[in-house]
Amino acid sequence: MTIDASTSIRSSHESVGLGTDQDNPLTNARSQLEAAARTLGFDHGMHQILANPRREMIVQIPLRLDNGGVEVFTGYRVQHNFSRGPAKGGLRYSPHVSLDEVRALAMWMTWKCTLLDVPYGGAKGGITIDPRQYSRGELERLTRRYTSEILPIIGPERDIPAPDIGTDEHTMAWMMDTFSVASGYTVPAVVTGKPVSVGGSLGRSSSTSKGVVHIALAALEHKGLNPARCTAAIQGFGKVGAGAAELLAKAGVRVVAVGDQYGAVYSSKGLNIRHLAEHAGRTGSVAGFAEAEPVPSEALLELNVDLLVPAAVEGVLNRMNARKVQAKVIVEGANGPTTADADAIFQEAGTLVVPDILANAGGVIVSYFEWVQGNQAYWWTEAEVDERLEHRMLAAWHNLLETQRKLGLTLRETATATAVDKVAKAHKIRGLYP
Repeated sequence: MTIDASTSIRSSHESVGLGTDQDNPLTNARSQLEAAARTLGFDHGMHQILANPRREMIVQIPLRLDNGGVEVFTGYRVQHNFSRGPAKGGLRYSPHVSLDEVRALAMWMTWKCTLLDVPYGGAKGGITIDPRQYSRGELERLTRRYTSEILPIIGPERDIPAPDIGTDEHTMAWMMDTFSVASGYTVPAVVTGKPVSVGGSLGRSSSTSKGVVHIALAALEHKGLNPARCTAAIQGFGKVGAGAAELLAKAGVRVVAVGDQYGAVYSSKGLNIRHLAEHAGRTGSVAGFAEAEPVPSEALLELNVDLLVPAAVEGVLNRMNARKVQAKVIVEGANGPTTADADAIFQEAGTLVVPDILANAGGVIVSYFEWVQGNQAYWWTEAEVDERLEHRMLAAWHNLLETQRKLGLTLRETATATAVDKVAKAHKIRGLYP
């Protein structure tokens, strides 16, 4: 990595039209890029190339409802960069989806793939909808219409979607089938996170949680903490949070608090994660779990614990609550859960924050494994997948620590600068066309 602190760049407010709302995920993502560009001594042109998506598509999706009515939804697919390979990123169904959110998530995917040495660029998709309000049939029709609208820009060599908030392996099966029907033959590698029965990879469904826990345990030990004597709080009890809670408990960490969008629960003795999962499966939430006491959702982030895993949505750790956070280690299971203001506060307090582009990269690593298997039509055992996942995660962790010691930056600054530098070098080697 070449660093020239004497080289100046324009403010991102000038170069990319950055807003002033520091809780906006795109503002947060571009702020991180700006810091990396300054560290690396990039000129205005390179900064602009990396700050803006290569391609964006906005589509209107008419959906015929079960009652015969029609609603129209807005969908997005943003491809931030593909200098190092095809674009890769999840598909999110949420009432909070916006173009700026998808742009930010696509940018973070670029850095994540690069940091973990996965040969992809970043992408992200989303539809502004609350999937809980619609039937399975309605969601299938929505997914198939969305897929048909973005067909020109996706494919195994172009852009490979995967599940995210509000979507799952069935969503990916519908996408794969829609793409395959349009192609005239089955194309398993067009998406990842599929059911194993149609070309998915063993170990994919739990991969993000496993990656988070590999890094969390390593981070605790790095801080001189014995995981078997540590406590943890987890915000989010979906695909990532629930799996992380189970795996941390198996590793001996006492998970004392878990929350979701409906509420949070606490037990000083440690939660029985299996019983909590059964309760959440029956009721749809951790709220009301009889073996624990309720706590306000915002209070969960401020508990006196060793480890905090925000595994829900972006921006939950911000200037309003960062000074109240007592955790010694924060491992970001979600994308973008910490704003720039909160980062500065945590740095001042000596709190170790492991950034999302490393901590939750297990999903994209095993998505890459699935893509490789799909292209080769040769499938690995779950033990092989898990072993390769652990190796990739821990190798990236140790490489990040080594680079941090050389640069004297925070882990996030180091991770972002490392990834940004690799993407810029790939772009320079390829050159501008025409």
